[in-house]
Amino acid sequence: MARFTVDGAELAYDDEGPRDSPSTPLVLIHGWTADRHRWDHQTAHFSAHRRVIRLDLRGHGESTGAGAPTIDALARDVVALLDHLGVGRFIPVGHSMGGMTAQTLALTHPERVERLVLVNSIGRMTYSRARGLLMAASTLAPFKLFVAANIRRAFGPGHPRDEVEKYIRASAATPREVVMTLYAAMRAFDVLDRAGEIRVPTLMVHGYHDVQLPVRQMLRLAKGYPDAEIRVLDAGHELPLERPADLTAVLDRFLARP
Repeated sequence: MARFTVDGAELAYDDEGPRDSPSTPLVLIHGWTADRHRWDHQTAHFSAHRRVIRLDLRGHGESTGAGAPTIDALARDVVALLDHLGVGRFIPVGHSMGGMTAQTLALTHPERVERLVLVNSIGRMTYSRARGLLMAASTLAPFKLFVAANIRRAFGPGHPRDEVEKYIRASAATPREVVMTLYAAMRAFDVLDRAGEIRVPTLMVHGYHDVQLPVRQMLRLAKGYPDAEIRVLDAGHELPLERPADLTAVLDRFLARP
């Protein structure tokens, strides 16, 4: 693990794999209340033959800093890190909130993004009026209860209970300010009407049982992409944890595509 300081935050990151590989570096971006270890399986696989960079977003994992007020701010942190490492072109792979960050990178730095991978991510969070009111009310619950309810719903049916509880504890260790600020940032995120501007080959992988960001919202986003490949797996919202080997295989095939 290395560290890089940007805008008042110290970001923990891993930079693995051969620097002289002809393959474009992967940049792995985790989701809300998670950390860079969501990508352990993918990092171990891809770093054998290409450069792989993964980071703990500000306030998450081993990184410091307050919660970013917007998804754009998270994207700026990623760009600052890549500039520091001398990385030009790259392929962002983002899970959930990380996918929102990855889309922002593709829109703000199109000359640097070669391909794009979105895992359980969408372009706009959309709810019925009743669901929206429930989501708003949930923020008034005690913090640990709020986190536990969200993480418990993130896993698909049948995922081992002890694993779920482990990730609830890890998520609850994320500072409250970070959790709540980025929860609001995700709800405000909206690039749905700009999807057509992202013209690079894009892979969208989603869990069929995702109730946090349902498949239909991903499909709505995919309609706007000029070059989108869609894969739906038998999992919930936490694909990197629920089906790591299957996710890696799907990524492998996409990256090998001409």
